[in-house]
Amino acid sequence: MKSLVLIRHAKSSWDDPQVDDHDRPLNARGLRNAPDMGKRISDYDISFDTLISSTALRARTTAEIIARSIDWPIERILFDSNLYHASATDLQNYIRRLHHEFSSVALFGHNPGMTNLVTNLWGLPINNIPTCGMVGLEFSENSWNEVSSVIPIRAQIDFPKNSSGERIPII
Repeated sequence: MKSLVLIRHAKSSWDDPQVDDHDRPLNARGLRNAPDMGKRISDYDISFDTLISSTALRARTTAEIIARSIDWPIERILFDSNLYHASATDLQNYIRRLHHEFSSVALFGHNPGMTNLVTNLWGLPINNIPTCGMVGLEFSENSWNEVSSVIPIRAQIDFPKNSSGERIPII
């Protein structure tokens, strides 16, 4: 069985138009939302084999804040430039190549790729993964290659403005 949690980076700052997109930091709301979502993930008692993040500053910072919330060592986060603005197809291929020993993976990245992945590949009724939103997926398959092309057995979403603080079942 494999589980995958897709986490969109927290809200980023557009205060300085001179800053390169890759180097945009989180804004005040993002800096509030990331620890809150990290606490929720911690409360869900999800155990990850690895955390993998885009190299963009906003994704890296989100991953580091959430890692601290779940007691994951920052130095064990894997950073991959291939996740920076990856398309749905890029993400599907990335998932296909995840190491077989990983059973539970968190990927930190960007829209529109993440939303397109869950809607187009897995057919989930999600119009938009909000900033710092997460989609948790569980699969009965034991191979990431298979996971990349089958419907999950369970899917849930959570996001900062979800006042219930509970994961919302999608399937």
